[in-house]
Amino acid sequence: MQRVLCVVAHPDDMEYGASAVVAEWTSKGVEVGYLLLTSGESGIRNLPPAAAGPLRAEEQRRACEIVGVTDLAILDFPDGLLEPGLALRQRIAMHIRRFKPDAVMTMTWDLETPWGLNHADHRAAGLAVVDAIRDADNPWLFRTTGGEAVDEAWSVSWLLVTESRNTHAIPVSKHSVDLAVASLGAHEAYLAALPDHPPPLELITSILDRTGKAAGRNHALGVRAIRIG
Repeated sequence: MQRVLCVVAHPDDMEYGASAVVAEWTSKGVEVGYLLLTSGESGIRNLPPAAAGPLRAEEQRRACEIVGVTDLAILDFPDGLLEPGLALRQRIAMHIRRFKPDAVMTMTWDLETPWGLNHADHRAAGLAVVDAIRDADNPWLFRTTGGEAVDEAWSVSWLLVTESRNTHAIPVSKHSVDLAVASLGAHEAYLAALPDHPPPLELITSILDRTGKAAGRNHALGVRAIRIG
């Protein structure tokens, strides 16, 4: 894989283990882009959305810099109210056509996850990504009114789903784990608003060590890898 697009609902969604794999990829020359569907403006209870959205976007930019991601796009869909409809599918599909990834990574759309009940936005994002991958490969969908495609159709080879029924474990180095911990820590204001949130070091190492031990590695991220086409 030379190019991977990570599509998630909110700032910080990539930082719960997945950013360790991103750090591993970028260190080996893989180009990784992030597409966030919202700015997470409703995610800090004591901060109005107009203030929280820009703050969380800036924290996400810092998190991206830590793991070597320079391509960050944040869409303007409403935080907490994502729906896996045509509007969301189109925006994702058009971004896939522009970025031209070999693989797309997203979060599970299952209702139940290893850590509890899944967020409504995560479920909507995952479902929309599945459909948008198919849409992006269909040259007759999401064309301009003049009849010409905005971008050429693009075929994604792999869908990688985190926090799902794992089929693969992606090993990561201790250095990548450290970068993942720092990337989660970059969401300083968000974490400060969650007093019961475990420290980033404790949380990230527990996620990656558990999967790593199951796969006979020191540290690894579990994913469900689905071949497309």
